[in-house]
Amino acid sequence: MHLEVLVPAKSACPLDVVLETEAKIWLQRQTAAAQAQLAAQRFDPRRFAHGVIFGPDGEPQSAVVVVKSLADGWGLSMSAATLPPIAFAATVDLPDSVLVGFALGSYQYLRYRPSMQRPMASLVVAQDERRARLNAIVRAVFGARDLVNTPTEHLGPDELQAHIEALGGQYAANVRSISGDALLEQNFPAIHAVGRASHRAPRLIELTAGDPQHPRVAIVGKGVCFDTGGLDIKAADGMAWMKKDMGGAAVAIELTRLVLGARLPVRLQLLVPAVENAIGPDAYRPGEVIATRAGVTVEIGNTDAEGRVILCDALTYALEQKPALLLDFATLTGAARIALGPDLPALFCNDDSLANGLLAAGKAVTDPLWPMPLWDDYCPMLESKIADLNNAGASKMAGAVTAALYLKRFVPDATPWAHLDTYCWSDGKPGRPAGGDCQGLRAAFAYLSERYPA
Repeated sequence: MHLEVLVPAKSACPLDVVLETEAKIWLQRQTAAAQAQLAAQRFDPRRFAHGVIFGPDGEPQSAVVVVKSLADGWGLSMSAATLPPIAFAATVDLPDSVLVGFALGSYQYLRYRPSMQRPMASLVVAQDERRARLNAIVRAVFGARDLVNTPTEHLGPDELQAHIEALGGQYAANVRSISGDALLEQNFPAIHAVGRASHRAPRLIELTAGDPQHPRVAIVGKGVCFDTGGLDIKAADGMAWMKKDMGGAAVAIELTRLVLGARLPVRLQLLVPAVENAIGPDAYRPGEVIATRAGVTVEIGNTDAEGRVILCDALTYALEQKPALLLDFATLTGAARIALGPDLPALFCNDDSLANGLLAAGKAVTDPLWPMPLWDDYCPMLESKIADLNNAGASKMAGAVTAALYLKRFVPDATPWAHLDTYCWSDGKPGRPAGGDCQGLRAAFAYLSERYPA
C-alpha cells in the first residue's frame, strides 16, 4: 500500500515555491540566521534545490523548493522524499501537474522488502474533490509501476489475468479469458503462436464495462510478461529488464481503472494479449508463416518482434466491435528509444484530431508524447516473398515506423487509432525512481476526460 502524500487541510509548515530566476533574490531577503541554516544545508538556488528553516525550538518553521516555473511538473518531485516527513502547505497556488509530480516522487516498490518503507513529506490539497481526483491519478501511476516492477515469477499471464479480474470485480465489469488451445479454437492464432512454448498458457484477457449506448472505446495493451526474444534470443544485457515487456498492458489496465473510476460515459473494452515469449521445443521459429485473426499471413522474420504479432490479433478483435476510438500501448521497439530516448513515447496516429488532442493533453499534464510518421513508403520493408507480410523486414532502418506500419495493416483508416510505443522504465530521475515507469497514462486519461466528460 502506497502512502498518500496529497492530504486534507491541516496544520502545516509553509513551503515557499521559488522560481529559479528569482531564487538568489529570495535568498538575500531571508534573515541572516535563515541564510546560515540554508548554507549549512548546501542550499544552491537552482532547480530542485530545497532547504528547511528551523525555529528556536528546532522544529521546521518553513521550507523552500526551487522550480523552473510554476508549471514545472517535475519541480517538486524530489520534495516528498527529501523534505522532513511532515505536512507542508505551498504559499502559492500550484497547478494539478505540479501536485501530481510531488506525489509521484514518493513512490517506493516494497513488495520484497516492506521494512524499508520510508516516511514521506506530504502536501496539503484543501479541496476534497481535487485531492481525490489527483490521488486517483497517482494511484494509477503507482499501480502501473508496481506491475512493471514485479518479476515474472510473480506476474505471468495467470497473475495478470487475476489482476484484471480484481479490477473488474471492483467496478462490476465483465471479464473473460481465452487461453491455451482455446485461442486456436476461437481464431486467435497469432497470440497462440507467440506464447505456446511457455509452460504458462498464452491468453487474451478482455474486460468490458459501461452503457452499450455510450461511445465504444477500445484500449489494448501488450502483455508480454517476459521476453527472451524467442529463438532469436536476446543478449544478456537486452534481456535483463524484460519483465517490463508487459508495460503496455500495465498502462492499459491502469487507464481502464481511471476511466471506470471517473465514470466517463463510454462503453469500454480492455484487451490484453498476455504471453511469455519463451524458448522451448514448441517455440515459434524464424521463417514460419503464421495465421492471424484478420486472415493475413505473416512470415516470422524475427521471433523477437513478437509484440506486434500478438497485438494484431487483439486489434482485429477490438475492431470487430466497431469502436469509436482505438488506443494501444506497447513497449514495442528499441528503435523508438534510440530515436526519442526514455521519456518520450512515440505516438503514431491515423487521425490528426486525435493526435493533436493527445499531444496537447500530454503537454498539459507533463506526460509528453512525440508524433512519429505512419510513412506508407516504408511498407515495402515488411514485404514477404511467401506470405502477405513479414513481422520484421531485413532493414534495420526506421524500426519504430515499420512496427507501427505492421499494426496499421490491421487497422482500417476509418477508425481513429493511436499507437504509443513506450518505454515503461526509468534509470532514475526526479519523480521517476529507477525501475518500472508509466508513460502515456496521464496523457491518455486527460484526453479521454476532455473528449468524454463525466
